[in-house]
Amino acid sequence: MLLTLDLNDPRPLHEQVAGTIRRAIADGSYTPGDRLPPARDLADALGINANTVLRALRELRDEGLLEFRRGRGVSVLNRPDARGALTEAVRELLAEADRYGYGPEEVIHIIRELS
Repeated sequence: MLLTLDLNDPRPLHEQVAGTIRRAIADGSYTPGDRLPPARDLADALGINANTVLRALRELRDEGLLEFRRGRGVSVLNRPDARGALTEAVRELLAEADRYGYGPEEVIHIIRELS
């Protein structure tokens, strides 16, 4: 799994990490039963604090996507529903559009032009 963070993204880092992992599960990079790398390894790869990664993992656990097992680490429990994955992608699109000065109505107009 290739995790990347956008330091210009106004969302908190833990939300970015959770979104990236959520997408990886939704697109099949991780399937139910797969174990995730340890939080410390993910944090080192991203150059952030391990507590930030743990906060993201707890959020995904609370959503029912991950399972924590003592001595066995964190594993994927379920795949997110398509609507949930799409909602996350739209949130990211709107945040990116906002950085360029576009509002939601303008984004909708662009989408209509493309379809």
